[in-house]
Amino acid sequence: MNGYQLTLYTQQNRRHEGKMLADWIVALAMDMGLRGATLVSGIEGFGHTKHFHSHHFFEMADQPMLILMALSEAECDALLKRLEEEGVTLFYVKVPAEFGLLGAPVDA
Repeated sequence: MNGYQLTLYTQQNRRHEGKMLADWIVALAMDMGLRGATLVSGIEGFGHTKHFHSHHFFEMADQPMLILMALSEAECDALLKRLEEEGVTLFYVKVPAEFGLLGAPVDA
């Protein structure tokens, strides 16, 4: 299948509707019936403001978080539209991708 790999960037301390924003986005992807989302915790990084974000032993609130998804064009458009309607501000990268499934599906 052809579509996009969508990567959304946020920090652990960002919240939406009382939940951690990254968790809220993963739940939204599930509610929208998308095929999957992976939440990745980053060690450190910086954004457009040049503010350094990192994971510290005692303070993890500023830890970078990435949400990765493989989406069809329609799914990607619908998700980005929904995030915009919710007033969520995020940096994202949308890269054309070919994706599929090899072998038999694994039930988990």
